[in-house]
Amino acid sequence: MMNLWERKKELKAAIYNKLVRDKIPEVIEKTGKNYKIVHLNNEKYQEALKNKLIEEANEAAGCITQSEMAEELADCLEVIAALAEAYGIPMEKVEEMRCKKAEKRGRFSEKIVLIEAGD
Repeated sequence: MMNLWERKKELKAAIYNKLVRDKIPEVIEKTGKNYKIVHLNNEKYQEALKNKLIEEANEAAGCITQSEMAEELADCLEVIAALAEAYGIPMEKVEEMRCKKAEKRGRFSEKIVLIEAGD
């Protein structure tokens, strides 16, 4: 049975269960706090990166200021670079695909919203 002190310590711990940048455990350690981590296999890592991309995209969607957006876009790019590496895709290939799609289907610069299409 846990004593009150142990229970209070347990209640103060935040549960994250999410992929974090490599130096985060070091940052936590410098604050004197305890932490628990696991290292993922490649399959779980790829899945965690996909979830992280969604997380970062949602954070970007909530940005108001230009500086907030710049920071979140940088996070998105970091996750995209990690995903590309995890799948063995050079970032040059990603950029090449982006340019080809832009040439074939256009960019988003004209601010077009498709309302409806059909017969």
